[in-house]
Amino acid sequence: MILPSASPVSLALAILAALAYAAPAVARLPTGVARMAVLIAWLLHGLLLGWGLLGEAPRFGFAPALSVTAWLVAAVYAIESRLYPQLQTRWTLSALGAGMVLLALFFPGQPLQTNASVWLPLHLALGIASYGLFAVAVVHALLMLRAEQRIRLAADTDSGLPLLTLERLTFRFVTAGFVLLSATLLAGVLFDEQLYGTAWKWSHKIVFSLLSWGVFAVLLIGRARFGWRGWRAARLLFTGAGLLLLAYVGYRFVLEIVLGRSVA
Repeated sequence: MILPSASPVSLALAILAALAYAAPAVARLPTGVARMAVLIAWLLHGLLLGWGLLGEAPRFGFAPALSVTAWLVAAVYAIESRLYPQLQTRWTLSALGAGMVLLALFFPGQPLQTNASVWLPLHLALGIASYGLFAVAVVHALLMLRAEQRIRLAADTDSGLPLLTLERLTFRFVTAGFVLLSATLLAGVLFDEQLYGTAWKWSHKIVFSLLSWGVFAVLLIGRARFGWRGWRAARLLFTGAGLLLLAYVGYRFVLEIVLGRSVA
């Protein structure tokens, strides 16, 4: 286990954030109290991430990447829950947040290379931000499909957002994620040697990232030109998100945990 190496500050912040996230997931709290718990958890989670990058020797890996993604998803939820009080994802996101905080505590990743550029954290932040936006898009797509199914079954649809609103939000997040992913890939291709201190070369990470970029590009073109929606659009979104997950998180998990190798 990696847990014993965690600093007292990281350990305390992680435990408090996990407990705050878990509260709405395991207890029947009033709506206002549950939202406040998620907000407190999000703030503690943010402090934990900041301390890991600035207060200690910077480390990164598959679990911190998932932790940052969960934090971004929680941030979007906090904003959307104010705009759309009927949004019903609190339980799932609370459980996800608690799990990712604890996962990153046990597997904090490997130290960033000393010969890497000072811009590397920004490059990683852009990439993980695109992860977060696509993760939010996936959540909205799942809600969209559920709403569509309930309409087909003539079931009650007042328990969530309207279908067209969910669809519009889904593609807004896909578009924003695509822009950030494009910027991340462009920076990686042009400045890979300056960022990582090594010459650019093909890798599984780059191949899966480019494949996911292509899938998202097809999705956005299909949406704009042919009005793709429903399951057709969702399948492409899930495929692109899966490829993007393999590009970094899956790649790092295999090398760090399965093979126990140091990676850039």
